[in-house]
Amino acid sequence: MKKILSSIKKRYRLFKFRRKNRSLAVDISLIILLSGVGFISVWPLLFIINAAFKPISEILLFPPKLFVQNPTLNNFFDLGVIITDSNVIFARYIFNTVIITFLGTAGTVLLGSMAAFPLAKYKFPGSKLLSSTIVYSLMFNGTVTAIPNYIIMSKLGLVNTYWAVVLPVVGGTFGLYLMQNFIVQVPTELIESAKIDGQNELGIFFKVIMPLSKPAWITLIILSFQSFWGTTGGTFIYSETLKPVSYMLSQIISGGIARTGAVSAVSLIMMTVPITVFVISQSNVLETMATSGLKG
Repeated sequence: MKKILSSIKKRYRLFKFRRKNRSLAVDISLIILLSGVGFISVWPLLFIINAAFKPISEILLFPPKLFVQNPTLNNFFDLGVIITDSNVIFARYIFNTVIITFLGTAGTVLLGSMAAFPLAKYKFPGSKLLSSTIVYSLMFNGTVTAIPNYIIMSKLGLVNTYWAVVLPVVGGTFGLYLMQNFIVQVPTELIESAKIDGQNELGIFFKVIMPLSKPAWITLIILSFQSFWGTTGGTFIYSETLKPVSYMLSQIISGGIARTGAVSAVSLIMMTVPITVFVISQSNVLETMATSGLKG
């Protein structure tokens, strides 16, 4: 408790010192500027939330109004009717999405971290060339690699399976690049100390590298989760019973103007889960970065 109070007092004194170097007009200008930027950032979120509870007449109103005037749940009722009439039960789509998201996120974090560890902390023949190749590979987007990925998945007999969606992303280099740039900052002395204590490479990875790299892999979890949660299966999955929930909801969106209300409800549902995960994970990142200093 004494350390916390001391830290608060120190930050307060620092704030007062900085405050003396600025005039009141500058402070007011900064508040107005930041408030405007904050409103611009939150405006789309407020619009989507309000649109989900608007009747069709308000959704199609031009110019559109931000806040709902006559709240209704009809959009969600209409969405429920559409889901009920589907050939595949909604729970199946949810199950497919959960499986794909879990396998993809876990695989991206684990394989990316394990591959980044030797690249970041050990020197071996070709390590610099390999690191440069990883950076170079980030230039290619999904459109360029779509056909090669499909050919590889087809040759492996994995088309129309969960793995056809998961493996191309897990085998990507973004997670590896992100983890490598963070792990390289881990003091080598800690690794040497762990070796003296009798830890093997696997023990060093899980007991030293991963705990100290928590901000990096939590960030990677956020990005991977958002990517896999929004996937529709693309051209890899053809069976209706294997498609994720995003595919089913995208079919609702393509239903035309008659389903505008259901589309608004869909947008809110698809947005809620990633934002929730992001908020929870982001708080953990901030807490970790604030308390991850090395103690003597």
